[in-house]
Amino acid sequence: MTVGRILVSDDDGHYLLKFSGDVRVTLCGSLNRHMEMIFGSQLVTQVVVDMLEAECLDSTTLGLMAKLGLYCRKEYGINMQVFCQNPSILRTLDCMGFEEIFDICQEIPVITADLQDIGAVVTPVDETREQVLEAHKLLMQLNPDNCKEFTDLISALESGR
Repeated sequence: MTVGRILVSDDDGHYLLKFSGDVRVTLCGSLNRHMEMIFGSQLVTQVVVDMLEAECLDSTTLGLMAKLGLYCRKEYGINMQVFCQNPSILRTLDCMGFEEIFDICQEIPVITADLQDIGAVVTPVDETREQVLEAHKLLMQLNPDNCKEFTDLISALESGR
């Protein structure tokens, strides 16, 4: 698998996140910080996640995407658009209930944005644990079927506080 990367763009309230390769918890500190910047913006008219070059997303990344999607719906009244053609990722999004908060599209969009690599930020262990915990709790809220998948992990993370 290719090492994961997250590229981002902000153009007057139009936010783009582009995932490529194997996107894992090591990038989630950076992703969470970028999301906090979006959450602090007064002008958010569109949030697009391009997963066309993504090979794999771990559950923490998916949980952060749920956080972003739920926030966009509640605070801005918009559904995130997700572009993906990877059958495995599409199956995961479907099984976990993401169609409730994302507009999932398989066609290839025309995107002309100036993308910047957010890179990996070294996050303290306690902060990473809290991000992983929050991400998995959100996945459980998204779909009750996710509970059996993440109960043990959440218990382990909570006992390590």
